[in-house]
Amino acid sequence: MQLPFSQSCENNKEPILAVLHKHFAAGEHRQPLRVLEIAGGTGQHAVHFTTHMPWLHWQSSDVPELVDTLNIRLRAAAQPNLPLALPLDVTQQDWGVNPFDAVFTANSLHIMPAIAVAEFFRRLDNIIASGGHLCIYGPFKYGGNFTTSSNAQFDLWLKSRNPLSGVRDFEWVNELAGEAGLTLLEDNTMPANNQLLVWKK
Repeated sequence: MQLPFSQSCENNKEPILAVLHKHFAAGEHRQPLRVLEIAGGTGQHAVHFTTHMPWLHWQSSDVPELVDTLNIRLRAAAQPNLPLALPLDVTQQDWGVNPFDAVFTANSLHIMPAIAVAEFFRRLDNIIASGGHLCIYGPFKYGGNFTTSSNAQFDLWLKSRNPLSGVRDFEWVNELAGEAGLTLLEDNTMPANNQLLVWKK
């Protein structure tokens, strides 16, 4: 069976791993460190990160209509620290999970409608344990401005597909994080005009 594949995931998984490895380091947390992934997509990130950080227990998830595709790769990987993904819509009132040590999501905030982004952060207070981390990868605007012309073009393309999507303002996202009890630790510049933002509760 052909596994779902994203070239962007293949390109960015190593730079993301380098940042996550620092914050999810073995020996600095209770074992296993439980991570909830939102919008797991093709599963490439989940498999790569759990292969290189076997002390993690990585619970991936995606919206119900995409979770079966995600599970194709997770089932093929058959890793003990990587269970099958859960169906999870961030706008649902109860996510049906216990608190996690960290939440990770990549290339999702610009796909979600803004109201879903706000709902996502509103739920995090009950999802991330005290001392836990939130890590978000993707493009952002700063001071209302795109960091590159290619990101501005990407935003137009997103809105042509769904007017409710689009590259989010860093300041707005950071404000939502603050309301959820999270403090920004790092804003890492990543390849292909993306950022990896890290907060701590």
